[in-house]
This record gives sequence, structure tokens and C-alpha cells, in this order.
Amino acid sequence: MRGPLRVGVVGVGHLGQHHARLLSGMPDATLVAVADIDAARAQEVGGRHGAPGLTHWRDLVGRVDAVSIAVPTVAHCEVAIGCIEAGMAVLVEKPMAASVQEADAIIEAAARRGVTLGVGHTERFNPAAAAALPLVSRPRFIEVHRLGTFPERSLDIDVIFDLMIHDLDLLLTSVGSEVVDLEVVGVNVLTPKADIANARIRFASGCIANLTASRISREKVRKARFFQQDAYVSIDFGAREAEMFRLVRGNGRPVIEGGPIPVSSEEPLQRELADFVRAVHDGRAPTVSGAAGRAALALATRIADAMHSASGLP
Repeated sequence: MRGPLRVGVVGVGHLGQHHARLLSGMPDATLVAVADIDAARAQEVGGRHGAPGLTHWRDLVGRVDAVSIAVPTVAHCEVAIGCIEAGMAVLVEKPMAASVQEADAIIEAAARRGVTLGVGHTERFNPAAAAALPLVSRPRFIEVHRLGTFPERSLDIDVIFDLMIHDLDLLLTSVGSEVVDLEVVGVNVLTPKADIANARIRFASGCIANLTASRISREKVRKARFFQQDAYVSIDFGAREAEMFRLVRGNGRPVIEGGPIPVSSEEPLQRELADFVRAVHDGRAPTVSGAAGRAALALATRIADAMHSASGLP
């Protein structure tokens, strides 16, 4: 593909507005238009970036080469497949779809049409994660806390699909082993859905991961710690900081070496969108492919099913 990629954004609410902001400033992409069922919202967000605000994704057909989809999860499948069938490359926000079956339908449509498909697991592009995860090797124990204050959105889904799914994607890519067992507990405190959940996951490699996700905490915490043979790696996603300590064995007494890992200052969402644009230009799969998005959704679904069974949640 020659020249800037013609892109559109479908859904310009809390997150989609930032997709529009960042895409409008990329040298190798041109924000052609945004679309939202709220016409006033579409016009307001589009107007900020010199792009028309449309009211339906179909209005983008023939105008753009690719779209970023940030509509509610229940509409991901319909919108993504519609755009794919129209020949557009698609980046769909996490969770990829409302069910694994819908994710499969999206993947099949993209393969049949031969277009690029990516999933918006933004935390994979956090500079701290990008710097630290290559240092993780055969971890034995992982502990993750992702705690947030009560939000005004995504209350129609369990905290597993809203927050924990970020860490499930990171686990699957860093451990690289099959999940063989899990224990889950969830509590619905302020909504009919689970507002806090804990999952203990055992992998075939022997690694155990303990994850806690909450949307009812007083403070925001987004941290992960990886323990492996003779080494410890930690990531603070919020502060975008990472560190590693390693036991160095020599002729004398073993010593501990390490400290902060250099981390860039780039915005995670910008890195994600830039990766998608480059993938379309280069004709390759994005860093977080449809298959990776499906894998995270499948594990999240398995955890949610176990939680509902154990906790009696609806």
C-alpha cells in the first residue's frame, strides 16, 4: 500500500475518541471520518480533528481502508464482520466479542476476505510491559493486581472481561503454556455482575498465576510480578515503570544485581494504533492478532463460567 492509510473510527465514546485523536496525528494514516449512533457526539469528536461525523459504520464503506472499532462489546461481531465484508482492515477493541463463537465468526470472515484483523489489548503495548516481558523466561509464579475505582461504563459485563482480560492476554503470551486448572471466586458488590474477582491459574509448565481484578477499589493499582529461576521482574503499568533483579553466581558469594529497566514514554494506545497501521501497510498480522484476542476471550470465558458456578452469580 502506498500513501497514508485511510482510516475511520466506529464508536467515539470514552475510548473511541482517543482512537480518533491519535489516528488524526499519525503521518502514515489519514483520519477520513468517525461514526457513532449519537450524531451529535460523532460531529463533536470528528470536528475536533477535521473529520466528518457520520451516524453508521456503513457510511464509511468506500471511504476508508481500515477501521478501529470501539463500540459496546455486544455490537463487536456485527460491526466487525460488516466492515470486513466491505473490505476494510479491522482493529476491534477488547474483549474481542461477546462470545468465543462470535470471535470465531470474526476470524473466519477476515480469513475469507483476506483482510488484516487485530484486537485492542492495549496493555500489551504499555512501554513498561514491552520492556519487561522479553526478560520473562519460564516463570514459576506470577502475581497480578489490577484494581480500579468504580467506573461509569462497562457495568454490563463482569470485571473479568473489563479488566482482568488485559492480564490474561499478557499471561498467555508470557507463559506460553496450556491452562490445566483454575480456582475462581467473584463477588457482585455494587452491580449484578462480578465487581471483584480472583483467579488462581495453573499452567502445564507448572507455573501458577494469581490474579485479582477489582472495579470498586479506592485507589488504582496495575502491577504484575514475575518470579522465575534466579530472577524477579516487576511491572507497574500505571506508572509505566519496570525493574528486574537477578541472582548472579560466581566464584564467591552469590550477589543480587539489577534495578530499573529503561522504559520509553510513548502512549500505549498510540503504540497499538501505530502497530495496526504498519501491519496493514506491510500485509502482516498485528502484534495482537485475532487468534490472540480469541485466546484471551476463551480463557476469560472459562474463568467467568467457573466463577459463576462457584459463586452462584448470574
